[in-house]
Amino acid sequence: MLNDFLAEFAPLLIQGTVDTLVMLFASTAVAYVIGTVLGVILHLTAPGGLRPVPALNAVLGWVVNIGRSLPFIILLIALMPATQALVGTSTGVVGVIPPLVVATAPFVARMVEQSLAEVSRDAVEAAEACGASVPRIVFSALLPEALPSIVRGVAVTLIAVLGYTAIAGAVGAGGLGDIAIRYGYYRYEDEAMIVTVVLLVVLVQLIQSVCNAIARKVDHR
Repeated sequence: MLNDFLAEFAPLLIQGTVDTLVMLFASTAVAYVIGTVLGVILHLTAPGGLRPVPALNAVLGWVVNIGRSLPFIILLIALMPATQALVGTSTGVVGVIPPLVVATAPFVARMVEQSLAEVSRDAVEAAEACGASVPRIVFSALLPEALPSIVRGVAVTLIAVLGYTAIAGAVGAGGLGDIAIRYGYYRYEDEAMIVTVVLLVVLVQLIQSVCNAIARKVDHR
């Protein structure tokens, strides 16, 4: 029975795992570029920041909060026309990456902002005393000091996005979520459902373990 299951589902599960990993890492990488920029701006422009700009901080914070408040499945459907115009499709692996980025970037922005807020003021003041510009302070003091916290946040983000990719399977995005829905839910293939759940659990454990190890390595405190 196991051989029959593997013969039927092994290629499908391998492809589903690859699709899930592509969606996961591609969207998270782009989201971190955008989210880190937003998080740095939020930190710098906050009251008591290096360059306080209350109006900009309030507007940007409002936009980020709206992005975080939208359920992913609603965002996915609402962005279908924009996704179609941007990448030429609103389904499949490519079609789900833009909504994943839009959903994840605000989340990343707040986590980066929080990580930067945890940096000791002494490190910033030391850089200021040396006459460093704001960009230099950001890259030589704030981000390096916040790196362990940011890396731990990467684990949280990746696991959250992994959940989003499973949800995206409901609208034909592919990946393990699509397999679980098509075979486990619609066709009552319990073995397929169990295996996809196990694979997702394994991925979560690997992500958390790797990010924890990296965070310990970059933490020199």
